[in-house]
Amino acid sequence: MTLYEFNILDLNDRMEAVNQNGVFLNNHITESEKCNLYAIELFFVEVVYNSNLNKITEINSFKTGYLLDKYSKNF
Repeated sequence: MTLYEFNILDLNDRMEAVNQNGVFLNNHITESEKCNLYAIELFFVEVVYNSNLNKITEINSFKTGYLLDKYSKNF
């Protein structure tokens, strides 16, 4: 699966792709959010869970950039 193929999926299909193909790398926890970082082939996926709303609010996909910064302090 490519980044483009992943990005054209709807939210439920993106989550299914993460569950089927994603390799868990790390997490980042704040008071209101829990973020999990996954790798799928040559890109990363961040799944953001809002504990106040009790649901997944975002699924972000990227190859590089500032979204990796919050995970890099654990390495």
